[in-house]
Amino acid sequence: MGDGLMDIGAVATFVRALLVIILVARLLGLLCRRFGQPEVIGEIVGGILLGPTLFHGVLTRELFPAEIRPALATLSTVGVCVFMFLVGLHVADGSLRGQGRIAVVLSLGSMVVPFVLGTLFAIGVVGDRSGRTAVLFCLYIGTAMSITAFPVLARILTDRELIDTPIGGLALAAAAVGDVLAWSMLAVLVAFSRGDTPPWRVLLVLPFVAVLVGVVRPLLARLAERRPAARTRGRGARVSLGAGLVVAIAAALVLSSTATSWMGLHQIFGAFLLGAVMPRAGAATLRARVLPWIERIDRTVLLPPFFVVAGFAVDLSGMDGRELGLLLLILLVAIGGKMSGAFGAARLARVSTRHSAALALLVNTRGLTELIVLAVGLQIGLLDQRLYSLMVLMALVTTLMPGLLLPFVYPRWRAARDREPRAVAAFAPLLEKEKMP
Repeated sequence: MGDGLMDIGAVATFVRALLVIILVARLLGLLCRRFGQPEVIGEIVGGILLGPTLFHGVLTRELFPAEIRPALATLSTVGVCVFMFLVGLHVADGSLRGQGRIAVVLSLGSMVVPFVLGTLFAIGVVGDRSGRTAVLFCLYIGTAMSITAFPVLARILTDRELIDTPIGGLALAAAAVGDVLAWSMLAVLVAFSRGDTPPWRVLLVLPFVAVLVGVVRPLLARLAERRPAARTRGRGARVSLGAGLVVAIAAALVLSSTATSWMGLHQIFGAFLLGAVMPRAGAATLRARVLPWIERIDRTVLLPPFFVVAGFAVDLSGMDGRELGLLLLILLVAIGGKMSGAFGAARLARVSTRHSAALALLVNTRGLTELIVLAVGLQIGLLDQRLYSLMVLMALVTTLMPGLLLPFVYPRWRAARDREPRAVAAFAPLLEKEKMP
């Protein structure tokens, strides 16, 4: 009976902790939104404040005792996997159509420059790492510096009414290409960093992707196509088939995440791949009927624990002048590399100076995607706690920048003028260059 009482007490503590997490994330997120900033900024700050930075960790130990942390970690993993599935779905949802080769040029410029600078920076802070670990560390830092947060960028563009402008389309297309490249690079690094996984398992990723494309995608497409027929048989059939589609996708998500984890990658890659191979028609149906609920539940209940679990490893209480200097160098490399690469690529493609600056500022957004990359790096041992904490601050600053600076670089009157047919037509030669004879 004693064990049973302890179990009930642990459940009560877990529920209390979850309510605190959701409340803090919600309040700080709404506060940031009120000031024109993405809600994810408040959620990141909330995770840091609930971590050991304040009061030498007393608050953390009181709210999140050791016995409930594994459950919080599990819930945060589920939230991140659902989020990565949604990211893959957004990337595959036709965001590259009609954007032209300029999007690829912009994406490569915004990734190659920060990757190179990040790798050089890592060489300077490699410390006592040596051999393969040092190489993986340097490549990992380069990858982390080159990330763009596709979902946060989409939300910023929507809030700023830029989603239907040529600039918004280019920024999203560049972020989509960058996401695919960054996750592919991170998958390779994770695979090589896990010495306990046989190499033949990692090679199974290629046939696994083929199965997703050749088998899972057609099956989900057929299941989604049955929905219109179900509507003619009454409301009950529609609900039943909709529930069946959700269950099928949930099962595929679990299996895909488990498979990539077994192969020596990470669960998030399986979730991302499944979202990326979702059939376009099925994705449209899901987006209209099911995905708003999934996104709301994930954002409200499943993801907030991730910010807190990530915040457990962020301790800024002992930051000294040396670490402050290192943070400034990280910001210089991350912001300077990303924005100079994007700006230079846009100017090379004959985009105007103002629009190039706006694009550079937009693709500098890192947000939650950067936190996931950093959490993976910490988990596989490529990051230590000190550097992890400073990189989290970098993610916070770069996510703040578009909201603060975009009104000066690309004011709303300019965006409104760019929606006019004449302005859109001026962009057409750039966006459709590959169609020209």
